[in-house]
Amino acid sequence: MEIPIYLFTGFLESGKTTVIKETLKDPEFVKGIRTLLIICEEGEVEYDNEYLRENNIDTYWIEEPEQFNENLLFGLELKYEPDQVLIEYNGTWDLEPILDAAMPKGWVIGEIISLIDATTFDIYLSNMRSMILEQLFDSDLIIINRCNETTPKSKFRRSIKAINRKAQIVYELESGEIDNSMEDILPFETEKDSLVIDDDDYGIWYLDALDYPQKYIGKKITFRAILYKKKELDERSFIPGRFVMACCEDDVTFFGFLCKSEQKVDFRHRDWVRVTAEFRYEYVKEYKDKGPVLYLQNIELADKPIEKLVYLN
Repeated sequence: MEIPIYLFTGFLESGKTTVIKETLKDPEFVKGIRTLLIICEEGEVEYDNEYLRENNIDTYWIEEPEQFNENLLFGLELKYEPDQVLIEYNGTWDLEPILDAAMPKGWVIGEIISLIDATTFDIYLSNMRSMILEQLFDSDLIIINRCNETTPKSKFRRSIKAINRKAQIVYELESGEIDNSMEDILPFETEKDSLVIDDDDYGIWYLDALDYPQKYIGKKITFRAILYKKKELDERSFIPGRFVMACCEDDVTFFGFLCKSEQKVDFRHRDWVRVTAEFRYEYVKEYKDKGPVLYLQNIELADKPIEKLVYLN
């Protein structure tokens, strides 16, 4: 039998306990199920011990990261025999020990939920960027709470998507309601049929096209890129893109979409080129799924930019 682990990450006072309490209040989530709640830090919000007892929810506290090891997990399995496990993880602890740990039989990480306080996230991005983004690499759901009209949601989304493109991002207002009004303020006009993407805006465009491809379907896109040819691609296909820095030099990632041409592409691997292509969204075998695909209209050699990297700030 599979025993799912729900891992909640985030710095102290980011709202982890509140979200876990809301999750445990769902009758469908706890009814007839033995739950183990592992708590790795103590915040301002407390759990209702009576409610936990009434709903067959056992708790176990861990105070030091060294305690969180495989022997502990196997011991907890023998003692509590849970049907599901929730972990309120300490935001200052390295995630690798739990992600790499050998688990008791049936234990699998079902979902990683990360909590972010919008009022402090910008400060963390400026001063502890690598540390905070490392927490988000493997997250499935990222909840940015305490949002208001001044929250730079577009900036936050770009920073997160640069290192974790699969994560679902939810914005929550100070009232606790979900904010569905989020609109990116983009440095180019998506209403136009033809877009020329400046070097500095390439990373922003790439992430927006990845998340909202319907904006660009059928449009002509022009940008400067470095040309990548992979061995598995035929002579009429290539990937034009840019290297983008998410948070530090260790996190430089190549952003590029597959580009198809009606004729053989004679440019060399790593040539700098200016590409004009029609944007489409379709299934391609290289993605093994649907995704953005460029259909080449024009390509020419381009000067190498002074700054080879693209930044998302």
